[in-house]
Amino acid sequence: MNTIQIVLIALIFIIIIGIGIAFSLNQEVERKKRVMATIKGRSGVVGNAPSEQDAQNKRRAEIARKLKDDKEEDDKSKKKQKTSIAVMMGQAGLNITTKQFWMYSIVSMVIFTFVAKVIFHANPFILLMVAITGLLGFPRIVLKRLAAKRQKKFLTEFADALEAVVRLLKAGMPVSEAVKMISREFEGPVGEEMSIIYDKQKIGVPLHEAATEATKRMPLTEMQMFATGLAIQSQTGSSLSEVLSNLANVIRARFKLKRKIKALSSEAIASASIIGALPNVVAGGMWFVNREYINVLFTDPFGKVLLAGAVIWMCLGILVMKVMINFKI
Repeated sequence: MNTIQIVLIALIFIIIIGIGIAFSLNQEVERKKRVMATIKGRSGVVGNAPSEQDAQNKRRAEIARKLKDDKEEDDKSKKKQKTSIAVMMGQAGLNITTKQFWMYSIVSMVIFTFVAKVIFHANPFILLMVAITGLLGFPRIVLKRLAAKRQKKFLTEFADALEAVVRLLKAGMPVSEAVKMISREFEGPVGEEMSIIYDKQKIGVPLHEAATEATKRMPLTEMQMFATGLAIQSQTGSSLSEVLSNLANVIRARFKLKRKIKALSSEAIASASIIGALPNVVAGGMWFVNREYINVLFTDPFGKVLLAGAVIWMCLGILVMKVMINFKI
């Protein structure tokens, strides 16, 4: 490929990345609006007496204001500095050092470069791109996947943990002891995070500050709401059991809505999977049936350009379909 073709391919990649970022930002804004609407009680429980309803609305408004302020501060801090590797490893639950992570990244770069050079006989420009992907791209993707899996497991058990805390608080147990009990009774991410919160509280860190620090390792709206509830309870002395009970109900309602959306969008997901896999299946079949016919795409210079364009547009189409069927609750 000549220089003009390489520049064109690079520009197309930049356009694709820009479109993906724009879609992601739009989805995040919509998600924040839905969360704030839920917290403010637009679909909340109606009380028996007007006074109880007014009190609940005031508490919800206070929680919403506190959560909004925390989110604004968090967004500002995210703009100022990017997430470090240590924070990403904490979110993924990995007990390795940053030095070990970079060693694994170097090993990944060597493997990627070796495969591209020996098997695909790539040119130096492609080798450079593959090496950068193996060093900086693939390890971070693995970290994000592990973090997403850990967060999903955390949410699965978090509602039960909150309800257990509510029962312990109603039985007269202090908040710190209730957190300690949850850290013992629950395994996985919930038990780990509650154990860290309790250990920090034991060495003198206020409980709500320890929970706020936990939101860096578990950057979920539910965890931020939990930390906000602890902060409000420490400042105003409000009923923490009621806040946590409402939060558990919100989490369960979100799970129910997610399962409903998954069922309704299953047909679109199947169609997108078939459309995305069909060109690869056809190309693989053609490779075994009539290799000389399709080998032109890999040997002829113009064929390589066509193949690169097809791959780019297929990636763009898959990205658009993924955004269309990926509903964030």
